[in-house]
Amino acid sequence: MDGHDSQDPKQNPADMTAFVQNLLQQMQNRFQTMSDSIVTKIDDMGSRINELEQSINDLRAEMGVESSPSPVPTAKPTEDETKEEGSA
Repeated sequence: MDGHDSQDPKQNPADMTAFVQNLLQQMQNRFQTMSDSIVTKIDDMGSRINELEQSINDLRAEMGVESSPSPVPTAKPTEDETKEEGSA
């Protein structure tokens, strides 16, 4: 009976190690799949935004309005400008 008891502790860690390695591999595969999906969706969204911006510029040109830069501000106000606005 002692021989059987001494075998279980040796087998259990080996089984547990294989189980954990398999589980980690599955998690890594799922994470990689989700990561690839997110990157693809971000790329698609970027393309759609570019197409939308081009369509807006085309519409402006048709209306005779000069094309202006993107409405998103490129520079954030500095801390000094923010403080001046708050004190005014």
